[in-house]
Amino acid sequence: MAQQATPVSTARLGRAFGPEPTAVSGVVLLLPGGDEVSRRRPSPLLATASVRALGRRFARAGRAEGLATHVVHYRCRGWNGGEADLARDATWATEEALRRYGDVPVCLAGVDMGGRAALHAGGHEAVNSVVAIAPWLPEDDVAAPPEPVKQLAGRRVLIVHGTNDERTDPELSFRLASRAKKANRQVCRFEVHSDGHGLHQHRDEVHALVQDFVLGALFGRSLSRPVEDALAAPPPLGLRMPLASGFGRSLRR
Repeated sequence: MAQQATPVSTARLGRAFGPEPTAVSGVVLLLPGGDEVSRRRPSPLLATASVRALGRRFARAGRAEGLATHVVHYRCRGWNGGEADLARDATWATEEALRRYGDVPVCLAGVDMGGRAALHAGGHEAVNSVVAIAPWLPEDDVAAPPEPVKQLAGRRVLIVHGTNDERTDPELSFRLASRAKKANRQVCRFEVHSDGHGLHQHRDEVHALVQDFVLGALFGRSLSRPVEDALAAPPPLGLRMPLASGFGRSLRR
């Protein structure tokens, strides 16, 4: 009988992208995707592929302001029901960032199941912003409690979803954003029309949007007009904001 794969005992932070700033004044923790149920160890290279390009972009754009960016390496690949393992690892990573860098603001930025982890762990007192890109969310079930949103009060929240996503239902992220907006005005959601789960067609625009949002949230930079409008607009307008083709070409990189 083959031996079952077992998860690693602890989560860990990957090496910071780019040269680490002399004085760190903000941290982005990148949360890769995962599986609904799995106790297997994640493959380091495959698991982080979806967030490495974003990490390199943050390293360039935020270096002057003291931004440190790390990928979170999970103990196992799965969310695993009530265990919510990926969210627990995101909370651990936030604590580890504070241990390393002191009392600095943290942004949790997740893709797919990592987006769900970012939303769940966003209630940590050090987290001032949350980004969920094509987040995996469970189907509505009257027998189960809805995804929590109250923990997001006081945080800036950005959700980005492709309208043609066939892996994670964009309508579910819209419904979650609608509930979160009732508890927190600082929630916006952008739709990437005709793009799928990986957002490959408009990757540059998505990364520019996330960069604009995160550096504004962590360091007080002025946000681009579309992000300001999305945050200020009442539902559903600010939660179905179309991401314009070419977004970010005029933004500082």
